[in-house]
Amino acid sequence: MDKFTTLTGIAASFPRVNIDTDLIIPKQYLTTIKRTGLGVGLFSDVRYDRDGNETGDFVLNKAPWREAKILLAGDNFGCGSSREHAPWALLDFGIRCVIAPSFADIFYNNCFKNGILPVKLDEALVQSLMPLAENPETAVMTVDLAAQEIRAQGREPIRFEIDGFRRHCLLEGLDDIGITLTSEDRITAFEAKQKAAQPWLYAAG
Repeated sequence: MDKFTTLTGIAASFPRVNIDTDLIIPKQYLTTIKRTGLGVGLFSDVRYDRDGNETGDFVLNKAPWREAKILLAGDNFGCGSSREHAPWALLDFGIRCVIAPSFADIFYNNCFKNGILPVKLDEALVQSLMPLAENPETAVMTVDLAAQEIRAQGREPIRFEIDGFRRHCLLEGLDDIGITLTSEDRITAFEAKQKAAQPWLYAAG
């Protein structure tokens, strides 16, 4: 998993509440177990018309937001089903940070497992960032995980809170497997000790 330290990029505003995982990545894209290639399906129900053409009014179809790395959204982002394809689609599109007043628990946890930073901010603060994201001249923002702050043009840095362990994992690029491998020496030592004491557990079947 790629490390998340400081992210600077275009922020896109999608001020809808209760954005569920079926809207993030519709069910027809769930036949794959690959984490790549899903960016094309991100928000496809509102991003494309019935003929598969981009709609002109959706934010991610417009310059400069089609290059967005940060997404600003409304309350309860990622509700609905538990599909991990939702963060996969965001990441494949290029979005590595979602800022919202609240998130559905399963989606929130899946973000950390896939290198996406979900930032919970007071609704008034999220709303204050929306106009900046909607203006091409002020849409570039910086999310600094080490400092735990968001920096946007023309305003003071905004502090955000995050669990210390999750922060550490993102900064170091550690997913569940990576976390386990940090204890590889201890695991190897335990296995050697167990093999000496209980060799029959390691005998060939």
